[in-house]
Amino acid sequence: MEENFSELLEKSLSDFRYKEGQVIKGTVLSITNDTVVVDVGLKSEGRIPIKEFHSPGEEHTVKIGEKYDVYLEKLENKEGEALLSRERARKEESWSNLEKMQDSKQQVTGVITGRVKGGYAVDIEGALAFLPGSQVDLKPIKDISPLLNKPQPMVILKMDKFRGNIVVSRRALLEESRKADRSKLLSDISEGDKLKGVIKNITDYGVFVDLGGLDGLIHVTDLSWERVNHPSEKFDVGQEIEVIVTKYDKDNNRISLGLKQLTEDPWKNVEETYKVGGKIKSKISSLADYGAFVEIEKGVEGLIHSSEMSWVNKNINPSSFLNVSDEVEVMILEIDNSKRRISLGLKQCSENPWKIFAETNKKGDLLEGKIKNITDFGLFVELTEDLDGLIHLSDISWDDSGEESIKKFKLNDLVKFKILEIDLEKERVSLGIKQLTKDSSKTDKSLGKIVTGVITEIDKDKIQVLFDEDKKGVIKKSNLAKLKSEQNTDRFAVKEKIDAKVVKKANKDGFYELSVKDLEIQEEKEALKEYGSSSSGASIGEIIGAALEEDKKKDTVKPKDEKK
Repeated sequence: MEENFSELLEKSLSDFRYKEGQVIKGTVLSITNDTVVVDVGLKSEGRIPIKEFHSPGEEHTVKIGEKYDVYLEKLENKEGEALLSRERARKEESWSNLEKMQDSKQQVTGVITGRVKGGYAVDIEGALAFLPGSQVDLKPIKDISPLLNKPQPMVILKMDKFRGNIVVSRRALLEESRKADRSKLLSDISEGDKLKGVIKNITDYGVFVDLGGLDGLIHVTDLSWERVNHPSEKFDVGQEIEVIVTKYDKDNNRISLGLKQLTEDPWKNVEETYKVGGKIKSKISSLADYGAFVEIEKGVEGLIHSSEMSWVNKNINPSSFLNVSDEVEVMILEIDNSKRRISLGLKQCSENPWKIFAETNKKGDLLEGKIKNITDFGLFVELTEDLDGLIHLSDISWDDSGEESIKKFKLNDLVKFKILEIDLEKERVSLGIKQLTKDSSKTDKSLGKIVTGVITEIDKDKIQVLFDEDKKGVIKKSNLAKLKSEQNTDRFAVKEKIDAKVVKKANKDGFYELSVKDLEIQEEKEALKEYGSSSSGASIGEIIGAALEEDKKKDTVKPKDEKK
């Protein structure tokens, strides 16, 4: 009997040796701490960690007496126990199921267990799969923790049993879902619909909103009735908002959205509430290089242009004159509801110093003031504490050129002047110094006169003469003759007489400017007028010669009384 039993045992064990590396049935005998004791019909039981009976993140449901497929790795280990694995059995079972699911393109349920190089490790019913980082979601995810150890629907992209590789994707399912949502959204959407979405991207020109598979754009002008410098000041990526469809282009599947349209237009009653010429008090909302914006009411702003800030300062810098949140009183200058613009004036709420000056002064009045500024075009002098007037360079002196006359003055010089013009509209006062005296040229009858002078001095550029007994004159080289070849000072000698025309009044040194060239031109014109024109065929020389000959005859012919 003992021999027969020994033979039967050996035979039984020899049968199990052929089952190493195979999946067999086992019965749970007990559960101790984190270990499950399983009987597979061998002379000793096997011990399997309880975590191999469930996926990460799940609670085990192992019960005593239940049967499970287990993988027989060895009949006996060094402790004499059967070496079993529920995990490998699940993996073998999973591979078979997964291959079928891949063939039928079914989705699977996987649990992301942790990060690995290039992506994440995923447990799919005991089978280890790889989830690339790019396949986790529709957009890159910085924090994966909300998805860890939680069942997630996925699809199998690739399986290689020989290498033991499984590649899965969560994103592919999300894209299919988004595509379905998008198709439904496109079929149902119409202008005026109110939708909920999540801000996907923020740019200078607007905000892109994910409506659930379809993106729409809220242009910066449709974000708020208030002025928006940049969308990022009011919105954040990931923020959920409600929008309204303002335009839907079905051909190109483009959706324009609006946010401000969900509230009443504050400009609706602006023209009824505010009137041109009215004054209001409000706060500065922002500053620009060209002016300051004032919040008249929520969503309605007006602009104080820099030119409307001060009666006196023309090129004012708004930031040096006003601050954000300053409360100011302004006058409404213009309302353009179509362009949503309100022009405001700050200076109009204070007395106009130009008007006050015009009421107390008039054209022709004589005043005195300090020189406040000297420019290339004239002198600015102080009229009042706030106002300056301009003496143009042409109104400084009768005798000197403007450039020369300006050089005679310096800052803070006290000067007398006459008011020439008060222009309230242009806010300027024109002044003059030379108008305090008479123009000497109007009493001097020498200008334009033909005189005979005596040469007193000669140099290479000019000659000086004395005419009318005591008057000094100068003839520039260029005015010595009409012909350039004869414009040489060496043709003349001191004490020689010369005929010339006075072309400019005396300068500050008492010298008149004379011109021989102007005299020749004048005589030529007179000759042409009396004896013919160049179109008659006669040359200028012949005409002038005839004129001289005629003059000679007049001199030689005596009156009849003298002949007798």
